[in-house]
Amino acid sequence: MATEATVRKFFASSAYAVAGASSNPAKFGHRGKTASSLYAIVGILLIKELAVFAWYLHHDLPVTPINPGSETVNALNKDHPTVPSVTALSNPTQTSLSVITPPAATLKVLQEAKEKGIPSVWLQPGSFDDAVLKFANAPGTFEAVVAGDGGRGHEGWCILVDGERGLQAAGKL
Repeated sequence: MATEATVRKFFASSAYAVAGASSNPAKFGHRGKTASSLYAIVGILLIKELAVFAWYLHHDLPVTPINPGSETVNALNKDHPTVPSVTALSNPTQTSLSVITPPAATLKVLQEAKEKGIPSVWLQPGSFDDAVLKFANAPGTFEAVVAGDGGRGHEGWCILVDGERGLQAAGKL
């Protein structure tokens, strides 16, 4: 089970990646599952259902979108180049990975992440099932897994709800 210490460890990385980032609003990875009460004010702009990838950009964190079906992802009115898979990340051992894919795809993403030495993963609500959690939490797989029950949202740990507290705890906000 994830704890505040697990979240701090996730944010200790120097880089981040989002598996499943998408510009397509019909895709799972465009918004992820968000808490309906989540709102953030950026200047005078009210952002509702802030996308996970855009959340990283908004917080000025170095983030790489992962999407095998698109060369770019549009977020915050700008195109961002993607990589096709976790295996294409330039510094995987220094990268924490957020996952916003359906459970069947998440398992493959996590297998690649383990092979490449990704230290920490954050599984957004809806991206995992029992098999995914079993794999992710197996001893020696990852240093930190943020997923499942906990956090402040009613659906479990969500970076859109719990991320800022984690950044503060890690001294990055």
